[in-house]
Amino acid sequence: MEKFPVINLEKLNGEGRAETMDKIKDACENWGFFEVLNHGIPYELLDTVEKMTKEHYKKCMEQRFKEMVTSKGLDGVEAEVEDMDWESTFFLKHLPESNISQVPDLQDNYRKVMKEFALKLENLAEELLDLLCENLGLEKGYLKKAFYGSKGPTFGTKVSNYPPCPKPDLIKGLRAHTDAGGLILLFQDDKVSGLQLLKDGNWVDVPPMHHSIVINLGDQLEVITNGKYKSVEHRVIAQSDGTRMSIASFYNPGSDAVIYPAPALLAKETEEKQVYPKFVFEDYMKLYSGLKFKAKEPRFEVMKAREDNINVTLDPIATS
Repeated sequence: MEKFPVINLEKLNGEGRAETMDKIKDACENWGFFEVLNHGIPYELLDTVEKMTKEHYKKCMEQRFKEMVTSKGLDGVEAEVEDMDWESTFFLKHLPESNISQVPDLQDNYRKVMKEFALKLENLAEELLDLLCENLGLEKGYLKKAFYGSKGPTFGTKVSNYPPCPKPDLIKGLRAHTDAGGLILLFQDDKVSGLQLLKDGNWVDVPPMHHSIVINLGDQLEVITNGKYKSVEHRVIAQSDGTRMSIASFYNPGSDAVIYPAPALLAKETEEKQVYPKFVFEDYMKLYSGLKFKAKEPRFEVMKAREDNINVTLDPIATS
């Protein structure tokens, strides 16, 4: 198996830039995932986020999770569980408006740190989108603009913990799926593994690395690139030892953004190729919410069938 792509972003600033851009291009075209080091987010901040997240789980969520497991009889299952995940989660919204001050049980210093972390991740997401534009031959800022809608992108974080599981062969930490949105930035535990992606029919471990950020592409980037870049199925395997921390931040289109293949990329197609659908992001999310753990292709087909109803005047790129 080829080695999982790990990319040192520091090398973009010197003579290693061309080689680094090639690595990003290859990762986007052939993996849908890559891991970045020297990404500009201070390591001290990452350490603080990890420490506070693990403390918050212990203090506020661990007992709740144990009670849920007992109430649903999950500790004694004998057959594969196909409708639940072995995870304890809470969600934070950052854009277009933050809800961090309203989320219960968070200490004020934890709220402050997560706000700071979200800002750093937002900047990193936008830098990475411009690197993707460069590799695709799109004008700088195209992808950010494509995500913008009328109020800017949506950006939020899913904070998850995957506690030790007594039956990891019968219960997934998180069932296989592709991500619906745009660009996903994951800060994961560097000691307890579990994240896997599907490549060439095989499940491949995403290596836990200290202070790295794992990047993966969502369904919207597959549509905008007309399949040149693809979102990839991934899952979390529950572990019998150790609690795995996972902080996944989703840089997604605004709810009213109209998503469609970039015309500049379609113009470059030398052979006839299936053109992905055009749709309003919110409509896709409504469909996805009930079909998250199903194949993505039928979702695209449903959106294609509805495409005649799209009001192009909503489209910030077509009208600017």
